Formats: sequence, C-alpha cells, structure tokens
Amino acid sequence: MSKIDALIDNKIIQNIVVWIFLFLAMYIMIQADDKVSMTLGVIAFLCPPIYINNLLILPLFFKGRKVLASMLVIVNLLVFAAVGTYLTVYLSDTFEWRMFYNLIGILLLTFSFSSSIKIARDSFERRHQNKQAELELLKGQLNPHFLFNTLNNLYGLSVIKSDALPSLMLKLSDLLRYSLYETSEKLVPLAKEIHYLENYIALEKIRLEDKVKVDFHISGAADTVKIAPMLLIVFVENAFKYLGKNNKEEENVLIHLEISETSLIFRCENSIGTLKNEPEDLITKNKGIGVQNAKKRLALLYPNRHRLTNKETANQYSVCLTIEV
Repeated sequence: MSKIDALIDNKIIQNIVVWIFLFLAMYIMIQADDKVSMTLGVIAFLCPPIYINNLLILPLFFKGRKVLASMLVIVNLLVFAAVGTYLTVYLSDTFEWRMFYNLIGILLLTFSFSSSIKIARDSFERRHQNKQAELELLKGQLNPHFLFNTLNNLYGLSVIKSDALPSLMLKLSDLLRYSLYETSEKLVPLAKEIHYLENYIALEKIRLEDKVKVDFHISGAADTVKIAPMLLIVFVENAFKYLGKNNKEEENVLIHLEISETSLIFRCENSIGTLKNEPEDLITKNKGIGVQNAKKRLALLYPNRHRLTNKETANQYSVCLTIEV
C-alpha cells in the first residue's frame, strides 16, 4: 500500500479531515460576534447525531433493513432538531419555527456529507480487501505435481542410498518453509527469492538428470532489493514444466537476473516441443495459466512500474520482466 493509500485508509485522519471541513463550513455560515465559540458549540452538538447515523443507522441500511434505518434517520433528525431548538430558546429567550427548520436542514446536510464520506471509505476498504484477497489467490504456491515427482525421485535416491539425498531433502524442506511462511509478507529480500529458485532448479535436475542444460546467472547485489514473494517462480516453473518429455535430443533453460539499485531485469527462456502423450492445444492452455496469474499480480503490485513481454517460436519460449524497485 502506498503512503497516500495508507493516509486515506487511516480512520482517525479521515475523521479529523471531516470535522475540519464542517468547522470551516459552519464558521462561514454563522453570523455572531464570537464565531469560534459558536462554531465549536454547533460542532459539539452535531457529533452525537452524526455518529449515531454513521455507526448505527447506516450499517442497518446496508444489511437490508432499509425501512427501520429510514425510520431511525427521521427519529434522529427530529430528536436532535428539537434538542437544538430547545437549547437555542433557552439561551436566547426567543422561539421561531425557522430555528427548528434550519436545524433540520443543517442536520440533513451534515448527515448527507458524513454518510457520503463513510460510504466512500467503506468502498475503498472493500476494494483494498478484495485486492488483498485476489493477491492471495493469485500468489504462486508449490505445484503439487512437482512436489509428488520430487518425493518420488527422492525415494529413488534413498533406495540406491545416494550421497546427494540429505542435501536434496534440505532443499525441499527450504522450499516448503519458504512457500508456507515467507509468502505471507508483502515484500521479501530478493536474495531469498533467488535462493528459492536455486533450490527449485536443483530438485528439477533430479527429474531431468542430464537431459537438460540449465544456464542460471545472477548479476548485481540482491541483498538490498526487495520483491513480492513467489513472483519469479511462476516463469521458472513454466520453463521446466514440459522439459525432459519430448523427442528433442537437446533441451535448455536460460534464467538470467540483472539487478540494479532502481530495477531488476529477469529473463527466462526454454526450449519447447510437443509432448508424446499430450495434444498441443492442451499444452498451450495449461502453460498460459500461471503466466496469466503472474500478469494479474504484477498489475496489482507494480502498476506502471513493470514491463512483461513474452515470445514464442516453433522451438523456444522466452519471457522478459522488468520491475522498478
């Protein structure tokens, strides 16, 4: 959330702004020798009916109890207009019906203004909550097929008592820990995201054995940069997804990450080919789901601060992502 959004979302600041606006409006309208004291008195008088309206009546209206809410608005208006008229008569020893009507008008105006502010604020909060919910749904998690395949491969290594098994088990443990606990943060150090990618690649190499050449290169300092979690893994996972299953003699994956103080450039390329047992249209459909989700996350997290391009040829698929950090 940006600083401006945080200020808008702060209810204390919202209330202060509303009351300052009402004070200025009343100060301009009131004709009296001691305008400040009179204005403060009017504001103090308006506080109870406004908060009754916003905290009790409006929620009833939005819960569908519109008749009850409308009746309570009328009661609220009449009661406080009567109280205000009584106080005015008590202080000035004069009574005119226009005092009552003026108070009704003032209360209606303040109700309308404060209600509009509350409705706008609630709408903003709902949009923010919906945005957070959408981000949680779109956030990448470990692919279950990858997890099952990895466990199966690790079991194979345990049967032959491979010396590589302990370190690979630790890598899988790190992957699961990161996926479960670190992804709740809005931003994580880029170094952690890179370590996650390294572990993922190491485990994929078990499945691929020597069939695929992997070029993984990082340039720049990752310790000082933060990024949204699980953002890059979507493209890496997509690159490895169909490797090692087709008839190509040589396959490759290229993953390059260039880091600077203001931006990062991520490139991911992989060879492609039609699988033996899957139709081409199904491959294309499945391959696009993760990338489409990543595009939605980028639009929500980095609006006007990212550029994502992809290119597909007969034998290669590539993605280039630039993010301003």
